[in-house]
Amino acid sequence: MANREKELEEEIYDKVVDLTEYAKRQRWWNRLFGKNSGPIAEKYSVATQIALGGVSGWCAGYVCQKVGKVAATAVGGGLLLLQIANNTGYIQVDWKRVEKDVNKAKKQLKKGTDKAGPELNSFVDKSTEFVKKNIVVTSGFIGGFLLGLAS
Repeated sequence: MANREKELEEEIYDKVVDLTEYAKRQRWWNRLFGKNSGPIAEKYSVATQIALGGVSGWCAGYVCQKVGKVAATAVGGGLLLLQIANNTGYIQVDWKRVEKDVNKAKKQLKKGTDKAGPELNSFVDKSTEFVKKNIVVTSGFIGGFLLGLAS
């Protein structure tokens, strides 16, 4: 009876080992994104890739947060100063002309948004290919970026 249990245990162990070997050869992102996908930086472990992507994403998110605050402050302050100058009589705004120019710009934007330029399509294709090839680093980067924006 003990001999049969030992054989059964070895058989289960062999199946588990076969499954882990299969998982190493068939990565989940290959099934999800295709055969030519996978990390370019395969010489680094998954943990290293996630850490590298996370740190670089956090730095980028933190910088975007700070730059965004400065830009929002500058634009808001400029609009506030223009409104104060308008109310005190230093400047006069022709609102009918502003409305006419805004409507003209809207029409031009509607015409131009129907067709995307070839350089934009090329950039999107290259970005998609990069994300497919570096899914581990990219996921770390996105997580780090969101954390950087929140900090």
